[in-house]
Amino acid sequence: MGSVRRQQQSGKLFVDFRFQGKRCREYTLLDDTPENRAKLMRLLQRIDRDIHRGSFDYARYFPNSRAAKEAVVPPRQSPGARSDVAVHQTSVNVTVTRRQTSVFADFVKQWQAENAVQWRRSYRRTVADIVSSHLEPHFGRQEVGDITREQILIFRSALAKAPGRKKDTLSPRRFNAVMNILRSILFEASDRYKFTCPYYNIKALKVPKSDVQPFTLDEVRRIIQNVREDFRDYYTVRFFTGLRTGEIDGLKWKYVDFARRLILVRETIVAGELEDDTKTIESHRDVQMSQVVFEALQRQKARTGHLGVWVFCNREGRPLDHNNVTKRVWYPLLRYLGLQQRRPYQTRHTAATLWLAAGENPEWIARQMGHTSTEMLFKVYSRYVPNLTRRDGSAFERLLATNWTTTTDVASVAATHPEEAAQHG
Repeated sequence: MGSVRRQQQSGKLFVDFRFQGKRCREYTLLDDTPENRAKLMRLLQRIDRDIHRGSFDYARYFPNSRAAKEAVVPPRQSPGARSDVAVHQTSVNVTVTRRQTSVFADFVKQWQAENAVQWRRSYRRTVADIVSSHLEPHFGRQEVGDITREQILIFRSALAKAPGRKKDTLSPRRFNAVMNILRSILFEASDRYKFTCPYYNIKALKVPKSDVQPFTLDEVRRIIQNVREDFRDYYTVRFFTGLRTGEIDGLKWKYVDFARRLILVRETIVAGELEDDTKTIESHRDVQMSQVVFEALQRQKARTGHLGVWVFCNREGRPLDHNNVTKRVWYPLLRYLGLQQRRPYQTRHTAATLWLAAGENPEWIARQMGHTSTEMLFKVYSRYVPNLTRRDGSAFERLLATNWTTTTDVASVAATHPEEAAQHG
């Protein structure tokens, strides 16, 4: 059976039910009170009964509804049959308030234009790609107010079979991104045109945990010693600061503070374009230089400081193309050293695990990484710490051995040194 629901803006009640494979929503002028809800529930019970009997006449229940024109009219009742419609019409004053809405393609253009000011350029490109590749082909010429939950589920099923960039299907993260944008569009449309959003009780896919494969300190040493000389300082900074790829590639000399030994993360490069803000508010941070990083940046200053504003750049002084560097420098080096192929982003994970293994304050590490709290730090990285520190329980054992005297120990002392046993009480 259907349900009685409340409009968010007006506070008036409406009925929500399914008929002939479509979702039907009919709005009323009734306030949200227990009495009015009871009236509408009785109405829904009669509607549900007539639908099951095959005698539901949409136009007689809702004569002003646009949906009534599309519904199939059932056979007429015999003259002696009871008319529940008359009961409905006397007990509930139903007024249809449905109005025409924009087609999906037009509404999406307006939605993108209105929200672009709060989006980073990279996210604007992501939204545009999702809309043109997935949403417009499916919903483009349909009115946003006519999209049903059933249609969303059909689209969701088709999306699960769509090819991905690197795999046969979309990754769970990309799949959820598409569905989240559709959800945002429909919620905005429903709020603007005053209809119930059909996107409800649709769960996102579970996203696997990040594939964290940090390097050991010995592996880092081998990489730094064997990498091309012109990239040695680049990877030294990556491994020992935890900077993201876009942050180190977008680093300018004006953000390198040698006097205070700080790297000021203020800009980032995404898809070859400089973003004048960071990934998150917390990513806007000051990263401390260790002595190794300080010396590497000094050498880099002597090597490329005269070429322009970028710390790490090509011979023309332009910022590095990370795809080119990955394919021509990073992966060949790992193959040469016989190391498992891993994305360059693992340098960031390596920095975190090495800091944890060294016993640094987790709050300090979180600030260095640009995390909102230590929760993500422990959730992602802590499982690697015991293997690095070799302290998986042994530290606690040493604490007990030093500060705890067991009953067995007291008995042993009493047998060999009565005077010491007396001191233990």
